[in-house]
Amino acid sequence: MKAGIVGLPNVGKSTLFNCLSNAKAQSANFPFCTIEPNIGVVNVPDPRITRLEELVKPERVQMATVDIVDIAGLVKGASKGEGLGNQFLGNIRECNAIIHVLRCFDNDNIVHVDGNVNPIRDKETIDIELQLKDLETVEKRLEKVNRAAKTGNKEAQVEKVLLDRIREALLQAKSARTVQPQNQDEEELMKEFQLITNKPVLYVCNVDERSAVTGNQYVDQVRELVKDEDAEVIVLSVGAEADINELESYEERQVFLEDLGLSEPGSSVLIRAAYKLLKLQTYFTAGVKEVRAWTINVGDTAPKAAGVIHTDFEKGFIRAEVIAFEDFSHYGSEAKVKEAGKLRVEGKEYVVKDGDVMHFRFNV
Repeated sequence: MKAGIVGLPNVGKSTLFNCLSNAKAQSANFPFCTIEPNIGVVNVPDPRITRLEELVKPERVQMATVDIVDIAGLVKGASKGEGLGNQFLGNIRECNAIIHVLRCFDNDNIVHVDGNVNPIRDKETIDIELQLKDLETVEKRLEKVNRAAKTGNKEAQVEKVLLDRIREALLQAKSARTVQPQNQDEEELMKEFQLITNKPVLYVCNVDERSAVTGNQYVDQVRELVKDEDAEVIVLSVGAEADINELESYEERQVFLEDLGLSEPGSSVLIRAAYKLLKLQTYFTAGVKEVRAWTINVGDTAPKAAGVIHTDFEKGFIRAEVIAFEDFSHYGSEAKVKEAGKLRVEGKEYVVKDGDVMHFRFNV
């Protein structure tokens, strides 16, 4: 599961990617500095794993990770191939969610491709290009489906009804995600279409250092614009995050954060938000050899979660021993949790909850 960072050129995408991944993607003050997408495997900050480490004192700790992709800047006309547009749009299509970076700071030294700072116009530029690409996809599909629907093919008729609704939304400059599937068939079709504007989106307002805590008038404009989109808006000073990344010690970073009025780096907030956007969650295994966070999809059952460790665990699943993280933290050890009667035994139907500490019994 990957989240792709998109936006116009020079809004801070590659610098943000560097902060998230420490992969040092090339970033410079000119458009199309990034051409090939950079992919970073990013640790998901989670205070729960720190607490488990304190209690269990394992030999090693492994955090959950999420894949972040730095995609080159889109420009007007990208849907028609402008500025390497087709390649970039293809890269976005391969992602499962979109992190849309908007420039919300003034700085005469950093050029803006449209001459001045206007996050509302910038958002609409990107939205329109993505919508136009989706419209092209929908119309191509409709050509085939219309022919089949005329012959009385029931499946094609169902598909045509949904495609017509999506096309109408796109023509009104609305994204595909605004079209609600009416039943299970439409839900499955929506996934099959792989439309770019149906992907969940998170907006990142890149502000100056002074606005890192409270935001500014640009951020207010963005919040007002997206209030009906069911999308989260995160305020982040990418320049400040880059400075924090350069500091060697934890203490230096904490002093810098305190000076800004922040309790943690904005990049940590963003990584957790991206993880949630991808509908991912974490369960833990905790033993003296290793404390580890495992990534699963929200709604996964216990056998599915076991399969993330090894396919044999899923095939031969017998049961799961489950402790809620809060109980493990409160009682301090597995033995004390058992004494308190807080360890549960769950079967194949159990839907794993975020933060469960689990141990699997299986037989192959």
